[in-house]
Amino acid sequence: MPGQTADRDPLPGNEGIGALLAGFLTNLTRRPDEYGAADTARLSTVLLDLTAAMLHQRLGTSPPPGVGRHALLVRIHEHIDRHLGDPALSPATIAGAFHISTRYLHKLFQSQELTVAGWIRRRRLHGARRDLADPSQNDLPIHAIAARWGFPSPAQFSRAFRAAHDLSPAAYRRQAESWQSQRCSALLHRGFTLVDH
Repeated sequence: MPGQTADRDPLPGNEGIGALLAGFLTNLTRRPDEYGAADTARLSTVLLDLTAAMLHQRLGTSPPPGVGRHALLVRIHEHIDRHLGDPALSPATIAGAFHISTRYLHKLFQSQELTVAGWIRRRRLHGARRDLADPSQNDLPIHAIAARWGFPSPAQFSRAFRAAHDLSPAAYRRQAESWQSQRCSALLHRGFTLVDH
């Protein structure tokens, strides 16, 4: 892009690729605990591709091949996250929402190390695991948490959760409660020790 300059107006974050980039960055900063070290390379690639696409759009140049695929994948991930509670969420409904074939959707996910259904299941299980460990939701029955995250069958949820975490949902909840209780006790003890000295 030598010799080209963008005007000094702010880049729009509420339309086009700027909106995709803004949404991507917002999701990253709102839920950083949902992404592990293994996600860093993929997330960096998506960030760079979206930034490059936005700048190319602003300068009126053509982005390199592949940028559109990454941008579409970001939009699909956001769509999935918004619809995790819908038990009907599936590759077919996602493809329909984006007016693409299910075959193309599966092709997009080849770089994700998971199938579309696997991605949905992992995101649902992550949300359910977070809710099971949340002390403010201890009174909510496990089947209600499962339903909230798109698992209408408690048995199906229990099998999927056990396969992912080597614990039943009830055992995971008890373990989280025990850990939180121990942590609170340690903090209280440490606080009393600090006050005494």
